Amino acid sequence: MKTLTLLRHAKTERDSPSGRDFDRSLDERGCGDAKRMGQEIRKLGLAFDLVLASPARRAVETVEQVGGLSPEYEDRIYDASTGQLLEIVRSVDKRVERLMLVGHNPGFALLAAKLTDNQVGDVPTGTLVAIELPIEEWGDVGDKGGRLVRFIKPNALD
Repeated sequence: MKTLTLLRHAKTERDSPSGRDFDRSLDERGCGDAKRMGQEIRKLGLAFDLVLASPARRAVETVEQVGGLSPEYEDRIYDASTGQLLEIVRSVDKRVERLMLVGHNPGFALLAAKLTDNQVGDVPTGTLVAIELPIEEWGDVGDKGGRLVRFIKPNALD
């Protein structure tokens, strides 16, 4: 059994000073939401063998505000399709039992829906989605078969 946790970046500013989507920062609400999510992760005792995060500024800032994640930055997560996200997951070493990805919609919502037979709908900013997968190796991840075990929205932590 493997566990895949998806953490969508927290709420961001509408535009970046550079005009590039990649450079958008968290806004005040996003910083607070990410900190609260970090507290919840620690309260629940969640731990991850590997954290892969998008290098986009808003994902990096989310990781920093959550705290304690020690991610590896994976360029392919930014603007990834569901298929590209599946490729990333399938490439993870089989010794990793608990994997977290930090990144973006629409890829994250679509991936969660695909793995859980549409048990997941909208994934708002800052939301954590954890899915148990009945597999021995990440390379075996396919459609459906996953069980949604956590769906935590930041506004539920207030």
